[in-house]
Formats: sequence, structure tokens, C-alpha cells
Amino acid sequence: MNKSIIKRVKEETDYIIKTNSTVREIAKVFKVSKSTVHKDLHERLLDIDYKDYLKVEKILQYHTDIRHIRGGESTKRKYLNLSD
Repeated sequence: MNKSIIKRVKEETDYIIKTNSTVREIAKVFKVSKSTVHKDLHERLLDIDYKDYLKVEKILQYHTDIRHIRGGESTKRKYLNLSD
């Protein structure tokens, strides 16, 4: 694996562990696609650092578990702003 890719994966890993950010937020910060972040954190990180992989997997699972709530809140804000 390329050294620059390994560096990016480690930076993304540190960022998600520190900030508990979503894949979208990480993609914006590192100026890569969501698909790249997902591949970095699910596949490449597993080969690089298994302990961090477990931490990141726990954070990503939490985001998956609450995404239906976030979507509902977003829709609610959208329609509240339309009525103003």
C-alpha cells in the first residue's frame, strides 16, 4: 500500500476517534469522496491497525444505528424553515 494512503488512513482514523465525526464530515475535511473514506476505514485500516479498526467500527456502527433519527430531524428542520 502506498505511504500516502497509509498516512491518510491514519489521519482519518485519528480524526474520527477524536471528533466522533460522520463519514460525510471526514470526506469534506480530507477532500476525498465518501466512498474513499469508507474504504479507508473499513478495509485498509483493518490491515494497518486492528485496535484502531475496532474503535472506528464501534463509532461507525453507532452512526448507522442513529441515522434514522438524524434523517427525521433533518426533515423536520427543512419543513420548519419552509413555513417561516
